[in-house]
Amino acid sequence: MRTDTTDVKYCVYARKSSESDERQAMSIDSQIKEMMAMANREGLNVVETKKESFSAKQSGYRPVFNELLHGLRNCEFNAILTWAPDRLSRNAGDLGSLVDLMDMNKLQRIRTFGQSFSNTPNEKFLLMILCSQAKLENDNRGVNVKRGIRAKCEMGWRPGCAPIGYINRSYNGIKDIMLDNDRAPIIKEMFERSGLMNQSGRTIKDWLDSSGFTTKAGAKLSLSQIYRILINPFYYGYFKFPESGPLYKGLHKPIITKELFDIVRARMMAIMPEEKTAWGSKKFPFKHLFYCGSCGSRLTVEEHFKKRKDGGQNRHVYYRCTKSTKDPDCKERSITANMITEQILAMVDNGDFDNIEPTEQLFNKIEQYKRVTSQLIKDYGIDSSEKTHFKNYASYVLKQGTLNEQDSFIRGLNSPLFVNDKVIYRRYGT
Repeated sequence: MRTDTTDVKYCVYARKSSESDERQAMSIDSQIKEMMAMANREGLNVVETKKESFSAKQSGYRPVFNELLHGLRNCEFNAILTWAPDRLSRNAGDLGSLVDLMDMNKLQRIRTFGQSFSNTPNEKFLLMILCSQAKLENDNRGVNVKRGIRAKCEMGWRPGCAPIGYINRSYNGIKDIMLDNDRAPIIKEMFERSGLMNQSGRTIKDWLDSSGFTTKAGAKLSLSQIYRILINPFYYGYFKFPESGPLYKGLHKPIITKELFDIVRARMMAIMPEEKTAWGSKKFPFKHLFYCGSCGSRLTVEEHFKKRKDGGQNRHVYYRCTKSTKDPDCKERSITANMITEQILAMVDNGDFDNIEPTEQLFNKIEQYKRVTSQLIKDYGIDSSEKTHFKNYASYVLKQGTLNEQDSFIRGLNSPLFVNDKVIYRRYGT
């Protein structure tokens, strides 16, 4: 094998990722050891060594490889010594960068344990074939993994970590999903409390917290976790994988019956009819725009529907403390959306906001409203002072405006608002 001249300056590049498809690859230290032994044996001029633990499946994601390209462009070295072509690239983007550097004569040679690639058509073509083969293997492996996951689902086994109430078990090389005897009875009672006792998610959470129930990691269940459990078909023996995929019949033991699940599901759809849309996509005015006067946390919103005797239902919107700042046991009471609207209008009438400096957006909105209503004000001889315009706009937005207009109005006041014992107030100087 030929010996390169000293004007060919090599950078040793060693890579191994932690992904399952590279577990059999030679370790980074072993790669460097073999490459340095080869360099000493053949008299190669090694000026730098680089190593990293990143996958080469995607282009541009390897910081050390990017340093390698940068060093070649700046003529810090002009050759690469690596264990095999797939150590350099398993994607078309990075392969293209290497070939471009060869075309610019910035990269004169790539040496591997058994091959050499220089800036000739045949050797560049061979390099592209070998790296493209590595990409093909990756792509095929991805297809095979998806096919294997689908086959596993069709057999009745859900991939991944078992939901709370179950545990993953492996014995004699066989993986299984078993009931968590400590938590499964609690999960069953959650469904019974929701479907048979008509308890809300907040009531169930209070019960779980008071009973000391935690996840396997030792954390309390959040309200959103409780809702996700109550709409998860896994607990009656079926599952979706992925979440947007088809429904499969599982081989695991159900915790509840399909009948109980349907009762809970129907009740939740009645309480939260927009659950059919993306979770968390429903909009409410004033959400996270007020502060708790007791602990300083933001207020969040809850929506409840109560059936009437005539078959209809009443909608109730409550704003409550998120308990996310200093006091997780904050006892501040909730306040309704109607109470917020009435109190803000009363504060406007009492002049509580006369000294504020509204945001530019709110000022422009008030001016626009003034222009629209100016003729009516003139025709009926209504007081047209700036304070009156502000009050009229506030009344219009809070009573008839869109959700965005109501949000913008509260934000535009440029003054933090707090709620204490169902009373809204400003903290001057904040």
